[in-house]
Amino acid sequence: MLIGRIIAIDYGQKRVGLAVTDVEQIIATSLTTVRAMDAIPFLKDYVSREPVVLFLVGEPRQMNNQASESARFIDPFVKLLKRTFPDIPIERVDERFTSKMALSAMREAGLKKKDRENKSLVDTVSATIILQSYLDQLSFRGKN
Repeated sequence: MLIGRIIAIDYGQKRVGLAVTDVEQIIATSLTTVRAMDAIPFLKDYVSREPVVLFLVGEPRQMNNQASESARFIDPFVKLLKRTFPDIPIERVDERFTSKMALSAMREAGLKKKDRENKSLVDTVSATIILQSYLDQLSFRGKN
């Protein structure tokens, strides 16, 4: 395992939720939400200051495991990400149910309805769930 941060990206046409690990890749933390058009410049700045070893990009899927309609917006972003950061690997991960899980987690945390309707917050929490799920899978595989 390389020491460095993993960034999870919950890409949407308008907003991009971002989450990041610590350098030891133990815990996922919400980073921010940026406008889709600002995602690459934000990541360039972040990568210039922090060691990033992997990008995780959420891949929306339908219940039959086929790519969802919104995948057509994510594919060009992933290609741009590869061109911009050729030395940082990219993994696509299933993001089904993360928005529902994010809303549920926000409700359980006691956030008011107004805060739960904040789509930027939902996007960031979704990215954090994607990242923590990935870390949990790595940990599980490492124990077996």
